Amino acid sequence: MSNSNRRFPAEWEKQSGILLCFPHNGNDWPGKYEAIQWAFVEFIKKVATFEEVFLVVADEKLKTKVSEMLETATVKMSNVSFIIHKTNRSWMRDSGPIIVQNGTKREALNFNFNGWAKYKNINLDKHVPSKVGEFLKIPVTQVIYNGKPVIVEGGAIDTNGKGTLLTSEECLMHPDIQVRNPNFTKADYEAVFKEYLGITNVIWLGDGIEGDDTHGHIDDLCRFVNEDTIITIVESDPKDNNYKPLQDNLKRLQNAKLENGKSPKIVELPMPKRIDFDGLRLPASYANFLILNNCVLVPTFNDTNDRIALNILAGCFPDREIIGINAIDLIWGFGTLHCLSQQIPK
Repeated sequence: MSNSNRRFPAEWEKQSGILLCFPHNGNDWPGKYEAIQWAFVEFIKKVATFEEVFLVVADEKLKTKVSEMLETATVKMSNVSFIIHKTNRSWMRDSGPIIVQNGTKREALNFNFNGWAKYKNINLDKHVPSKVGEFLKIPVTQVIYNGKPVIVEGGAIDTNGKGTLLTSEECLMHPDIQVRNPNFTKADYEAVFKEYLGITNVIWLGDGIEGDDTHGHIDDLCRFVNEDTIITIVESDPKDNNYKPLQDNLKRLQNAKLENGKSPKIVELPMPKRIDFDGLRLPASYANFLILNNCVLVPTFNDTNDRIALNILAGCFPDREIIGINAIDLIWGFGTLHCLSQQIPK
């Protein structure tokens, strides 16, 4: 059944709100769970200034606790609605539904989250798309190809809303690390993207950044900032392990074409200095920004490049406020603002 009426809206298109999930599982942030809760309150506060927050909380007890925290932080409570559902983790970009336009209506796609083909405890996360769809009164469709469920996380794809999609080979095509869909070819993925997201043109990048738990998500690498402009991260230190893969991605983008046959404009974004914690390199990236109605929230890392990144993004979004959010604690969970959120288009 091909349905050519579907379209995957770009993140800068009008949103009815942002889906977030309040962390209740300290295991994702060992030793930092207390700090994370307040970092999260600050994130919710910023989003609620601009639009509605659909906040998943594990149970009524957590809802009461979180409501008190939000009120303490003077969050605009009229912009917060609670969805009661216990999850394994809080990464709504990946376990949450991807909401597309289908003709004149919205449709929530369930891309069969499987813990990035890495973690086994995902039985609660699997139900996030149906819970969110039910709450928002949007029909939910499971993504199937040749009779089998297709697994793609929201963090692995980015679109300009006009038919072009960005993704990475490391994430979707690696033959033996975190394999989402065994034996899938690029043509298989492109067929899925066409049918379910209305995508006619796919730009494949190579490898992701070092330390990325998801093994190559695009939302730490490069993003559309408007219909014909792509911002991509580059590493200035040739000795850094990210230098070569990011240069390779830059070349691929310079040779890429959009759905209309034109070359995209490319904007380079620096990387923060390397962040290590407890013997691990953390995947800190300014590309993990979140576009809201009238605003862009950008993760910052107490780094000299924070200001440079914020200025570059301000140039890309002249009609939106650019707000830096300290992500030093959040990144200890291997992701920041974009990974934790999922926009709900109007």
